[in-house]
Amino acid sequence: MDPITKALQKVRQDRQAVGVGLQKRALVPAEITYTQTRKVSLYPGWLRQNRIITGAVIDAYARAYKVLRTQVSQRMRQQGWRTLGVTSPGPREGKTLTAINLAISLALEANQTVLLVDADLRQPSVHAYFGFDVEYGLRDYLLEATPLEQILVNPEIRRLVVLPGGAPLANSSELLSSPVMLRLVQEVKRRYPSRLVVFDLPPVLTADDVLAFSPYLDASLLVVEEGRTLRDEAARAAELLQAANHNLIGTVLNKSAG
Repeated sequence: MDPITKALQKVRQDRQAVGVGLQKRALVPAEITYTQTRKVSLYPGWLRQNRIITGAVIDAYARAYKVLRTQVSQRMRQQGWRTLGVTSPGPREGKTLTAINLAISLALEANQTVLLVDADLRQPSVHAYFGFDVEYGLRDYLLEATPLEQILVNPEIRRLVVLPGGAPLANSSELLSSPVMLRLVQEVKRRYPSRLVVFDLPPVLTADDVLAFSPYLDASLLVVEEGRTLRDEAARAAELLQAANHNLIGTVLNKSAG
């Protein structure tokens, strides 16, 4: 091979290497500056009271969520999944707290951003756990076409944005399965290629919201509480999710002494 041919080949190889490097860097979100998203201040005492992790303290509780994060994140990436629903068989079994802490833990990873959506429109409570007031919520987007820019909230945690629910709604299953909701899911997935979207959903056995919304989800996580959730209820909830051709990637045992 003559020197000129060798030189041209070297240039092509260098260009290919640069291209691969740029692609890899593109997968990792740059530092995000929130210019339109509403920012709220959080109070450490309130977060501790509500058992919200922040990354500032690494205790056994936070480590448990890191393990859950790793398991969920690996499974989602392997399958190319971007949307995860968190639900439970019945009320007050810890699914909202699990959704919040999992979303925070996922956002602490530097290679992705996370959107936490309060889709429990019958009893929206994500904002209450964080301790901020809701100006607009998912309800306003679905009913009043309020722009997302006026609804999204950054709770002082990098790479995490919250879409609160707003005022409670009785006919939530119809709205969750509406074309407007489908467009929203498509938009939030498309806006950031590295984004994972975590939906806090109503309990499976109390309404048809989860089953109505399941076609928009890639996977779901079922939260049960030790000493509260009956075995038959957990089995029935899992059966309903699987019957809906849903990818149930695991069960979280809340308040376990083990």
